[in-house]
Amino acid sequence: MSTLFDPEPSADPGADPGAPLAVRMRPRALDEVVGQQHLLGPRAPLRRLVEADEPMSLVLYGPPGTGKTTLAHVISLATKRRFVQLSALDAGVKEVRAVIAGAKNELVHGNRRTVLFIDEVHRFSKTQQDSLLSAVEDRVVSLIAATTENPFFSVVSPLLSRSLVLALQSLSDHDVRAVLHRAIASERGLAGAVTLTEEAEEHLVRVAGGDARKALTALESGAGAAAAAGTSTLDLATLETAVAQAAVRYDRAGDQHYDIASALIKSIRGSDVDAAMHYLARMVEAGEDPRFIARRLVISASEDIGLADPTALPVAVAAAEAVAFIGMPEGHFALAQATAHLATAPKSNALTVAISESVADVRAGLGGPVPPGLRDAHYAGAKKLGHGATYAYPHDHPDGVLAQQYPPDALVGRDYYRPTSRGAEAAIGARLAKLRAIVRRRR
Repeated sequence: MSTLFDPEPSADPGADPGAPLAVRMRPRALDEVVGQQHLLGPRAPLRRLVEADEPMSLVLYGPPGTGKTTLAHVISLATKRRFVQLSALDAGVKEVRAVIAGAKNELVHGNRRTVLFIDEVHRFSKTQQDSLLSAVEDRVVSLIAATTENPFFSVVSPLLSRSLVLALQSLSDHDVRAVLHRAIASERGLAGAVTLTEEAEEHLVRVAGGDARKALTALESGAGAAAAAGTSTLDLATLETAVAQAAVRYDRAGDQHYDIASALIKSIRGSDVDAAMHYLARMVEAGEDPRFIARRLVISASEDIGLADPTALPVAVAAAEAVAFIGMPEGHFALAQATAHLATAPKSNALTVAISESVADVRAGLGGPVPPGLRDAHYAGAKKLGHGATYAYPHDHPDGVLAQQYPPDALVGRDYYRPTSRGAEAAIGARLAKLRAIVRRRR
């Protein structure tokens, strides 16, 4: 099913007073769009394309509520083009071809181009996406495709090569506040009928998580609850009942930010998976940047677990990559998996101690020349200096290890890495003792 939207003021869906607040507050011009300044700034690519009214096809990629649909509508308004919207959920090749036929007719008889907006284009099959190619190539339509998934995985290459891929970013807390303040004051919005307490505003920002649509939906629900209670002041208690999500006592810019993060890592270090899950949930619900959480987990994997469980670091890194790939809210599953893995893994800080002691010795000046046998012998004149002459190639030995001095003289016999008897380090410790005995044996 397609939706035709002629960009005339009377046809603006936001003009309907019965429309949802998020629809009524949809920007009508580029200058009304909040955030995405990397695309909409004075010399940014999207602004240049719109102001020059150039034929263009775009793939807008970003999390929900960042303005993909809004930008499509604004572009059609700014360029005065015919706007047709399809949803990949219920449109097929037949609907796409019908839109293209209409666009050709409009171009020939009305001398007006068509903007075809396809929401959730990643849900289109390869055949459906291929059906767009000729129309995009011939500029019969200007395609604007929106997706929350990485287009380089979900959109066919020929379509990508004919389109400009623009990545939208989650709105900052400042951006979300600006959206809320505008909606409260605007005649298209709440027209000043409600005021927010500071705590309620903070909660709306947290609930939004960078999603403007979610913020406006929660605000509208809260305003309705306040009106039903006979008050024009929307406080935290009223808002909580309206959006059915308890306020999380978490100051992301203050001490609690660091306290909760510290508690998460210490719970993992202490092998209390339940406490770790609690603190992870508080961070997620407070709208903490998932990349910050993922970085802390990666650090924990090496700092507190190390080789006691060699799979800990790959799991943490995989969680970080998953969060970057799929975003939130689904990304919290990967964070939970990594948290549970790390909390239940055997613990060792042997690597932390090893690198700390090694760095301390370097800073104390305990170094000295690299043994001659280990020096680079590949450049001209190296052999004359004796570089590499005494080096013994371990692979020539049946066991792959032999007696040889590797550290500088001042550090011979120094043990930095001292494995624990926990997890995989127990086996590593037994092997390490044998390796050191062979390597350090006097030749």
